[in-house]
Amino acid sequence: MSVRHPIIAITGSSGAGTTSVMRTFEQIFRREGVKAAFVEGDSFHRYDREEMRRQMAHSLENRDQRFSHFGPEANLFKELEGLFREYGANGSGQARKYLHSVEEAAAYGQATGTFTPWENVPADTDLLFYEGLHGAAVDGDIDIASHVDLRIGVVPVINLEWIQKLHRDRATRGYSTEAVTDTILRRMHDYVHYICPQFSRTHINFQRVPVVDTSNPFISRHIPAPDESMLVIRFANPRGIDFPYLLSMLHDSFMSRSNTIVCPGGKMDLAMQLIFTPMIWRLMERRKKSLQS
Repeated sequence: MSVRHPIIAITGSSGAGTTSVMRTFEQIFRREGVKAAFVEGDSFHRYDREEMRRQMAHSLENRDQRFSHFGPEANLFKELEGLFREYGANGSGQARKYLHSVEEAAAYGQATGTFTPWENVPADTDLLFYEGLHGAAVDGDIDIASHVDLRIGVVPVINLEWIQKLHRDRATRGYSTEAVTDTILRRMHDYVHYICPQFSRTHINFQRVPVVDTSNPFISRHIPAPDESMLVIRFANPRGIDFPYLLSMLHDSFMSRSNTIVCPGGKMDLAMQLIFTPMIWRLMERRKKSLQS
């Protein structure tokens, strides 16, 4: 971790909603005048889209049902830790972009599903912001989590996470329900061993819990709306958190445990604004003092 060059990481699996959380942070950074270097977790996948398909076919031929984007075999954990270490030390490091869409790819004159070349992160930034699968990952002697100053988990209950993934992959990627289901099953081993443990290393977790029936996520016609959900916010260390203030600002909220607030799902953006704005103030104040010393 670094006072002078702090790192914030949003961690959640595919379909968890981390991209929406990133937009909330973009609003905070813009309002508070914070210059951030943004890094997407997908850019640290080991293989581009076509090569991943070939690797997947090869693993299936060899009866390996566990190869997935969630595990270390398909990701550059060492390189991600290296970026975090270098940024924390001197505010620099190398990253790239994964081109998800036709629009993104056209801007670089490349095919969709490919990576841009490695390049230095922008100079003179106030902090690095990561959004992806492995912001708090640990694998053997690789400890990505140890370099992150603020670790945030976005963890819908599993049925809701699957519903969101099913709807997204069918609508934006043209996958069938059967194909998405196969992906979920194949990823389960890595989900248990590499995704879930991260949420015990986060400083704050946001978990959306539907209050409508999601018993069979594979036939759900609609994603439960925020107003059809409750949001569970868990603080690993509640010291310094002004719970009375948060309860007064988040209407209809309550505390279910000494470190946990529950509020209506539609209040997620407001809750994040209230919780993270002062945390970013503190990170920036510490940085300012270190630069003046």
